[in-house]
Amino acid sequence: MKGALRLIYPPQCLGCGEPVGDDGGLCPTCWAEAEFISGTACSRCGTPLPDEGLGQDDAEGALICDDCLARARPWVRGRAALVYRGTGRKLVLMLKHGDRLDLAPALGDWTARAATPLVRPDMVVVPVPVHLRRLAKRKYNQAALLSARVAQVHGLTHLPQALRRTRHTPMQDHGSVADRFANVEDAITVAPRQAARLQGRAVLLVDDVMTSGATLAAAANALRAAGSGPVSVLVLARAVKDT
Repeated sequence: MKGALRLIYPPQCLGCGEPVGDDGGLCPTCWAEAEFISGTACSRCGTPLPDEGLGQDDAEGALICDDCLARARPWVRGRAALVYRGTGRKLVLMLKHGDRLDLAPALGDWTARAATPLVRPDMVVVPVPVHLRRLAKRKYNQAALLSARVAQVHGLTHLPQALRRTRHTPMQDHGSVADRFANVEDAITVAPRQAARLQGRAVLLVDDVMTSGATLAAAANALRAAGSGPVSVLVLARAVKDT
């Protein structure tokens, strides 16, 4: 039956819809424009780094990018699956704004693979929340779709309602780094009914994209203020500076 369906509905490229060999795959063109982060990367935010030259070691010998050296992060470690440009940017926008929920399993698997070095026993997985007004318009939280897959793959507890937005904030697409941090200051808090489940437990905080890190910082600060254990961050795509 599955073979017959493949003849009628052959697997399509996630990015452009061209026929591919396997479900959840990319055609050669989209693959060439997908920058998976598999080499040297900042241990705090996941941005790719040259094998030599950029970045410095912290006290524990982990490689840290210039941005993370310049700005304290309220989390301990971070990873990303893709660079946010080319196919990576296209897929993020398709999931986030294009109502393409069918992409979530494959993109969630890529995110889960990037999470492997961060996973700890008894860790809980928490998505960055969206405000109810935005949720009513979009109908889903793309970060929660990714985090659900990550939790499933690694056998971790998923707490999709652990965080909530206390006020509606403008999109973080524009503005300076300072503006982005000011935009989300005190905009995220832990839901009171979920606080007990976070006490002392390591948290894997999941979002679709990290640019300045402002939203992830607001969420991580809320988790730590509520008594969670150490927070690590995980994103599908990491925005990087053009070189």
